[in-house]
This record gives sequence, structure tokens and C-alpha cells, in this order.
Amino acid sequence: MKLFGTDGIRGKVNRSPMTPENVLRIGMAIGRSLKNDHGRRTILIGKDTRLSGYMIESALTAGICSMGMNVNLVGPIPTPGVAFLTRALRLDAGVVLSASHNPFEDNGIKIFSYDGFKLSDALEKEIEKLVADESFPSKRPSGEKIGKAYRLDDATGRYIEYIKSTIPREIDLEGLKVVVDTANGAAYKITPRLLKELGADVISINDEPDGININDNCGSLHPEHLIRTVKESNAHIGIAHDGDADRTIFVDEKGRMIDGDLIMGIWASELKSEGRLKGNGVVATVMSNLGVEQYLKAKGIRLLRTSVGDRYVVEEMRKGGYNFGGEQSGHIVFFDYNTTGDGPITALQVLYLMRKKNRPISELTRGIELYPQVLLNVPVSAKKDFKGIPEIDRIIDKSVRKLADKGRILVRPSGTEPKIRVMVECENFDTAKTTAEEIAGVIQKALGEK
Repeated sequence: MKLFGTDGIRGKVNRSPMTPENVLRIGMAIGRSLKNDHGRRTILIGKDTRLSGYMIESALTAGICSMGMNVNLVGPIPTPGVAFLTRALRLDAGVVLSASHNPFEDNGIKIFSYDGFKLSDALEKEIEKLVADESFPSKRPSGEKIGKAYRLDDATGRYIEYIKSTIPREIDLEGLKVVVDTANGAAYKITPRLLKELGADVISINDEPDGININDNCGSLHPEHLIRTVKESNAHIGIAHDGDADRTIFVDEKGRMIDGDLIMGIWASELKSEGRLKGNGVVATVMSNLGVEQYLKAKGIRLLRTSVGDRYVVEEMRKGGYNFGGEQSGHIVFFDYNTTGDGPITALQVLYLMRKKNRPISELTRGIELYPQVLLNVPVSAKKDFKGIPEIDRIIDKSVRKLADKGRILVRPSGTEPKIRVMVECENFDTAKTTAEEIAGVIQKALGEK
């Protein structure tokens, strides 16, 4: 059974693979595979605010404990908080129950190894193999050798104090009015509390999770409420997370969107000026804007591109010895602070940069000229490989020739949904729009839902 995608295991709740019986077996496989000499025979489990989190947490805990491993339960906490706590407490592994920016009907299982990094392909395959092994349950321990589950007190407080430690102690946020949209998700207490404790005037929205409103017309994918609130309240900046708070996007004081590309541009430039940018490079994905690449190049910084997904960004960072990277969507990874995209840390670092430079975010990003990008999602009847289909190959080749060296075209299948994503980027928006629509139309005709 193929369980793992580009970001752990994910699916509709009570549909395979996210059924209680499957999750029980996944928990057993995790307990067997991730027991090692680096930890304390304990696995930490955190989650976002989805209704199904209770059910999935119980099944996973039972499976892990049945293999003789203990469980620390921390309740709702951002994905990066689990990565941090796993390392800080020297545990065998950390698990996050979340489907990130997906609607509440979905849920997922993300797993971090003892070092805070996501699992290797080899470990994922080992877990899949054990889940499929019918004889596996007969190998469970019994009696006093089974595990226990504990509630870890004040996990959020530990994480908040660590986040504060990433900026100089003498810095505060007094005088900054900040709007925070936590998407009714995992950071609904953490980011507002963090910024208030540092002195900011915080207006918190979408911070009343009820199990089904996570990501519902709010958060980083739906910033309309945030933009409106920033303008109406005359705030200095707006901050939005997704459901598990591993990404952050911003809105400046004028209501303009500040995405991950712009944040990587200004943050990398600052790191270079401080002598802290390892390898003199930034690792991003093929989606990152050409304008950011040109901005960084003018600063003497290389932009390295990977496939879409923060997993691939992290892999390239580790392989090449880089310490900074991220995605346009707001996953920002800075190894000096955490091993994965960390929304609350990103939020604090941007506010710190504003305070340090005594300039609004609109001025800090003014030198980065983004190319217009048009992104279209084409629903298809099933996940299919479009390469080699003559009419699709022809329209892509024709479009590439038309843009020449004045733009980029990216056509790729979604990693999580039955969709083909079409991205066209060039100097002229109308050209980008027309080109993307032409490509999407051909794909729709060839592969679209019947």
C-alpha cells in the first residue's frame, strides 16, 4: 500500500488511508520503525484543530503504545513546534496530525525523526511495508512491556519561549499594531500570545476553532478578511498562517500581499549582510518568481530551485550545506532556528527586521519587482502523466517558443489532488494569462473530467 505523498500521509477522514483501523496499524509501524538509540522510547504527538484529530490521535496512540513505545500528547500545536520539541526533549520521533491548508474533512500524519527532520524515503517504505504485513500484529509485546501515554504540560509555553530567543533580548514590539489570522488552526493561541508578550498591539481574527472551520475562507490561502482588517484598523502589518502554521504570508500597511518570495528576498539579503547566509545561496522551488531571482542575483546571492514541496527544499539545503530557503507559499526554512518551515518564527523575524530597520514592510520589499504569474488548476479524471500526449506537448512547446527568454512556463501534476497545475510567468500579465488559458484548455480537452 502506498501511504506517503510529498508531505506525509493524507486523505479524507474515514476513507483509506485515514481510517481508524489503518491509523492503528500505522501507529504500530511507527512504533516499531522509529525506536532508536537517540531517544527515550517516547514519541510526541501534536495536532491541529480538526474535529477528526481526537479520533486519529486515539488510534495512533494505541498503535504506538501497543509496540512498547510511550507517547507524549501535546494537543493543538504548529507543525514546527513538534519538530522543535522532538529535538529539545530528545525523543525518538514527533508526529503531527494535520492536513495543512486542506479543509477540515481531510487529515494527515506528518512524521519527524529524532533530529527534527522528516523521514527518509527508506523509513517511509519500511512503515508502508509493515502496515501491509498481515503477520506484523502478532509481534507485539505484552504485559509490562507495552507503552504509556502522557500529557505534556505547557508544550506551547516552551515553544513560545524558544521563538522569543531567536531575536535579541532587548528588542520588543511596542508601538506595532499587528493583525493575526491563524486560520482557526494550530497557532490560534501561540502567535497572538507570542506577539502580545513582546508588546505588540494584536488584533486576532479567525482564532475560534470549532473543529470544522479550520482554513474555511481564512488564513494564508484566503487573506481577504486579513486585508480588510489591516486597512480598517490602520495596522502596520497583517500576518496569516495556514492550518498547521508551517507557513506565513503577510499584508503590508496598504493591504498589499507579501508572499514567501518577497520574504525570502529581504531576509536573505539581511543574512548576507550579517555574514550568516551559508553557501551564499537560497534554496527555493520552481514556483519562485523570476523577479526574486534577479533581485538576489544583483545582491550576489544564488537562487537554487527544487521541485515543489518544502520537503525538497529541505533535502537540497541539507545536501548543499545551505541554511536558508523556502517556498512562495510562505514555507520559510531557516536551519539556524528550526528544521522545517516555521510560521511563528517567520512572523517574529519579519517584525524584528521592521523594528531593526525602522521601516514598514512595504519599504523593505520595494526593491523587488515581481513578474506577473498566472496559475491555473485543471481538474482531471485521475492523476495522470500528461507527458507524451501529442497535443499537450505541442501547445507547451509552442508557448515556450513564444515567450523565449522573457518568461517561464511550468506544467506539473498536483502532488495531493487530481489536478494539473499550469503556471505562466512573464513581463506582461495579459500575455501570461492568455498563454496559461491556452495550455489549460488543451489539457482540459485531453484529460479533463468527463
